Amino acid sequence: MSELTKHYSLLLGLDTSWKVDSVRIVTDRKRVEIVLTHLDGPLKCPECGASCPGYDAGQQRSWRHLDTMQFETEITARVPRCNCAECGVKTVAVPWAGKHSRFTLMFEAFAVEVLQACGNVTAACDLLKLDWGSVDAVMKRAVARGLGRRDTEKVTRVGIDEKSFGKGQDYISLMTDLDGRRVLDVVPGRDRKAADSLWVSLSEGQRGKITAVAMDMCKAFISATKAHAKQAAIVFDHFHVSKHLNDAVDQVRRKENKVLLGEDDESLKGTKQLWLFDPANLSPERRKELEKLRRFGLDTGRAWAIKELMRRFWKYKYGASARRFFRWWYDWATGSRLAPMARVAKTLERHLEGLLNYIEHPVTNAMTEGFNSKIQHVKYSARGLRNFANYRTRILFFCGKLELQP
Repeated sequence: MSELTKHYSLLLGLDTSWKVDSVRIVTDRKRVEIVLTHLDGPLKCPECGASCPGYDAGQQRSWRHLDTMQFETEITARVPRCNCAECGVKTVAVPWAGKHSRFTLMFEAFAVEVLQACGNVTAACDLLKLDWGSVDAVMKRAVARGLGRRDTEKVTRVGIDEKSFGKGQDYISLMTDLDGRRVLDVVPGRDRKAADSLWVSLSEGQRGKITAVAMDMCKAFISATKAHAKQAAIVFDHFHVSKHLNDAVDQVRRKENKVLLGEDDESLKGTKQLWLFDPANLSPERRKELEKLRRFGLDTGRAWAIKELMRRFWKYKYGASARRFFRWWYDWATGSRLAPMARVAKTLERHLEGLLNYIEHPVTNAMTEGFNSKIQHVKYSARGLRNFANYRTRILFFCGKLELQP
């Protein structure tokens, strides 16, 4: 047994204050039980690191370790407590596990890799042979470690966006590092309080380094950014602008389709996607169908043309040229006698400076939108879980690019 205990001492990386006292192999239960003993000597306070006398032998505790072959392995030890003059009675730190953890560091590292590979807690539970709460605790400790280690010094351009959470008008707000392609934080809601919370997640010094913020035209996001990073250029995301324009085109189509159906004309029936998709993404057959419909002189066709022409705005390299183009486009949209298009044009005109900022700071929330599939997978895996804290943990675990390993 001396060779076996020496073998496990090396594998566990024990320091000179601990020894493997015994190794018991329970064949019928496919289990290896390793008993560790603390050797006599000075103790260190886990809080301040000072040497201090022992207080008692402490309680016996157990930790799950990596399996030995196909055998589940468990470490058991009595962890002594020290009597620190400054911090009081404290349980000393052990070299094989983190504070309050029921797993060794090696097992947690493996569990993190399994979680990353599985993409959800339920599948990881099956592979690790652990209950949901245990795996969830591993994930939370990993995110806490990652946030503690995270470096945001190089963050200069961020995006703020909202996502649905749960049912109905239930939302979360995210801040992303546009250059680092990672989620920085997630908060519940999409009001001013939520926006403020996102900004204070960065230090005051870091907020002063932000040069540009991509967002939609949400008043709460705008006012919070002006309050916390007044030097930053607010850039209205052109993907959200396209969404507003698409919604307006669809309003025109629905109204006109209703009128045409009353006249037994089904020209617009089933054509919704034709008017909303980028023509470049349509098949040749669908593109021909779109061109044919445009020749009918429909209001929907005029609304589509207004929407499509706005694409040119984002290609300008000089502010004066872009401003002249917008004035011309605005006059066309507001004079089109298409109320939805006129409303969007007036909204964009009120936010023109933020649109023009794109020329100097060409940032968008396209990367944030790219996280949608991962976030939707998190929602699906949670099976309708409405606990925001768990939702935040999972988004940061899978989208935060954090150093998660112990």
